[in-house]
Amino acid sequence: MTTDQFRTTTPPAPRAALTAKVLVAAFALALLTDLGSLVAEAETGHRIAKPLLMPLIAAFVVVRGGPRLLVVALLFGWGGDVFLLSGADWAFLVGMASFAVGHVCYLALFAAVRGSAVPPRWTAPVYGTALVVFVVLLWPGLPAELRVPVAGYAALLTVMARQSTALGLLAGLGGALFLVSDLIIATGVADWPQLPEPDFWIMLIYSAGQSLLALGVLGVLARTTDGTEPRR
Repeated sequence: MTTDQFRTTTPPAPRAALTAKVLVAAFALALLTDLGSLVAEAETGHRIAKPLLMPLIAAFVVVRGGPRLLVVALLFGWGGDVFLLSGADWAFLVGMASFAVGHVCYLALFAAVRGSAVPPRWTAPVYGTALVVFVVLLWPGLPAELRVPVAGYAALLTVMARQSTALGLLAGLGGALFLVSDLIIATGVADWPQLPEPDFWIMLIYSAGQSLLALGVLGVLARTTDGTEPRR
């Protein structure tokens, strides 16, 4: 199986560079609007800007000729974003399920593009210990009906974050930031004390995580296309 089989298009022509820059600018504007709306407690601005973020990154990936699985993972992230706009318990569970499918897509994608690279050995005890510690600490504060789903989701997310380290610094940092953003959400569900403006930090860290995951995958594919080995 080759990485070309996972591309949305052929690698981008020079004329696509302008489109990519426009999409980056649009993403930055949408993110700033969302973060500003959260600080200003402007709910309408948040509801408009938040659903734009992942589609803009996905469009950037398409323009760059990135893999279909990356686009699908980002769009399932979009689904999670949309459902989490609702405060209903059912919407939280559906949103978490959408994110979970996105993580499965990421795992399949990582396996397809990483070549012979594997996660550094230190990541197994670090991520494994972090998972156990936080699930044990969060468990008593979680609503009974959410304990098992949250624990299962946390395990999947932790595996995704660890596997992302096999693709290099950018993807590894992206996976770690995604993990941190969802951990902040989980602490809120468990009624832990929160930082000021927790939603601001969640969206900032989450958006950075998804962006770095996309850039990390695109970077590995670019190095593979150039005939060099993926970074270990």
